[in-house]
Amino acid sequence: MTLVMGILNVTPDSFSDGGRYVDPGAASERAFAMVEEGAGVIDIGAESTRPGFTALDPDTEWQRLKPVLARLCGKLSVPISVDTYHAQTALQAAEMGVEIINDVSAAADPEMARTVRETGLQYVYMHNRTGIEPSLTVDIFLAEIRYGIDRLLQRGVKQSQLIVDPGVGFAKTQAQNLECIREIDKFRGLGYPVLLGTSRKRVIGNVLGLPVNERLEGSLATVAYAVAQGVEMVRVHDVRETVRLCRMMEAIVHASGA
Repeated sequence: MTLVMGILNVTPDSFSDGGRYVDPGAASERAFAMVEEGAGVIDIGAESTRPGFTALDPDTEWQRLKPVLARLCGKLSVPISVDTYHAQTALQAAEMGVEIINDVSAAADPEMARTVRETGLQYVYMHNRTGIEPSLTVDIFLAEIRYGIDRLLQRGVKQSQLIVDPGVGFAKTQAQNLECIREIDKFRGLGYPVLLGTSRKRVIGNVLGLPVNERLEGSLATVAYAVAQGVEMVRVHDVRETVRLCRMMEAIVHASGA
């Protein structure tokens, strides 16, 4: 079954819903609502990673996260993930009961491996790089992921802690983003659960010529393809619609259901 990770941005400048959930009360209400809609994980982020985003220092990031986590940790019926590339934030989140760290930086923080090892956190290793190179193929991206994961394993992170994200929308051309989606089975071939995050992203807007708030159908198309390929987790804004799509796709693909 494909797990649906619901996105909760507690930032004023997210590309999709910036500002809606800055208030901790509104954020916690949205988290509980997404669980009711079928989310299997809630992913909380305090820094926008849209193109051209402004980086946050760990202290400011934590000031945004802490009051939300205080309302949710130990109270939600599903695991909480924190979207951060700071080891300091990951450690503080783990101490509050967070179970997953979703890192868009490909473990750029030199302390991240130690933090993940010592806390036992699940860790999403997302493919990313310092710049776009249009000539690169998915096979090169796979090699870069293998290299990055090997570094984590050498520092004591367990294979069972790792999840792989191909990094759609990060340091890739439109063609490369589409290739990553199309060849998602190759990422599954690495031997780790795969998380695909395409919700409302530019790759969809470029294909359909639509603004962020009109990309639901395109997002669902990518999820349907991912479910058919056996992807273990999808990260989305529109939880209810995505959960319904996943369950229907699974009934078709696995010949199960009423």
